[in-house]
Amino acid sequence: MAQANLHIDLDAVVSNWRALDAQSGAATRTAAVVKADSYGLGAERVAPALYQAGARDFFVALAEEGARLRPHLGEDARIFILGGHMAGDAGFLRDARLIPMLNSAEQAQRHLQAIPDSPVGVQLDTGMNRLGMEAAEWQATAPQLMERGIELVMSHLACSDEPDHEMNAKQLAEFKRMTDGMGLSRSLAATGGILLGPDYHFDVTRPGIGLYGGRPFEAARHVATLSLPVIQTRVVQPGETVGYGNTWTAERETKIATLSAGYADGIHRVLSNITALYAGDTPCPLRGRVSMDLLTVDVTDLDTVPETLDLLGAHQGVDTLADLAGTIGYEILTSLGPRYARNYAEPTA
Repeated sequence: MAQANLHIDLDAVVSNWRALDAQSGAATRTAAVVKADSYGLGAERVAPALYQAGARDFFVALAEEGARLRPHLGEDARIFILGGHMAGDAGFLRDARLIPMLNSAEQAQRHLQAIPDSPVGVQLDTGMNRLGMEAAEWQATAPQLMERGIELVMSHLACSDEPDHEMNAKQLAEFKRMTDGMGLSRSLAATGGILLGPDYHFDVTRPGIGLYGGRPFEAARHVATLSLPVIQTRVVQPGETVGYGNTWTAERETKIATLSAGYADGIHRVLSNITALYAGDTPCPLRGRVSMDLLTVDVTDLDTVPETLDLLGAHQGVDTLADLAGTIGYEILTSLGPRYARNYAEPTA
């Protein structure tokens, strides 16, 4: 078969969630961020595994994502919508019992007019200048929302992956200034914020990338293995070139394996000629340009050419590949394309 295989270790995801949960005290609930289809790994499989492990709060970006997720979780699961209540969302929010994180007074009024009895949360801007109510807007809107009840008030840290960055303390102080004494359930920390320590934990933490094996949670277990099938091999003579643009020239007699995957599957073209794939413990250099559906890999030094080579795995995780591509692990994961056959190792307990 020419279809590549993406293996997702749900036991590792659950283990990572439990490890991050253990960073906080018993009074803090540990949620799970499963937006963008659980960072490309399949929310309809990842979220139920985390629910079985004890997670009850889940965050997605869009109401449509929440509506798709609702049938896969228990009745007591809360699904928060980070994008808030956009025009046309009322039916999704009501029918799937979703909780929009209201980002503006405009969204608050839309929600109160359309579905006033449905639960709400609020997102505050503490300096990131992306989403959320600023202080004056929050002050004006809070009384009306608090009268009907707020499930959660949250903000988001801009620099939590840099523990010593002064922005962390500034945002913490602003979040406390905007919410102290109001008796509200609060959330500030995603993965990086959890690792900053208990001052950032409040009532709910929101791990995302750390669940899936990425920085800044260096202790995370490896989650995703991407195995690409070899569909042809050939011998290239010295002086011959490989791939579009003749960007690689053989200096010795070289065995080239052609693999079934390319930039249409989220393998960044910038990785051309600079990364390797693995046959067990042995790195095999990528030769020539990444094309839409194919990669060409130097397998000369292997005794036997295997049926598949791993682009992601124990020897090359998402952050290693991201460093080579000049990006971040989030982008590597969320770019993983729909043509991969996703299969799952279930949690052991």
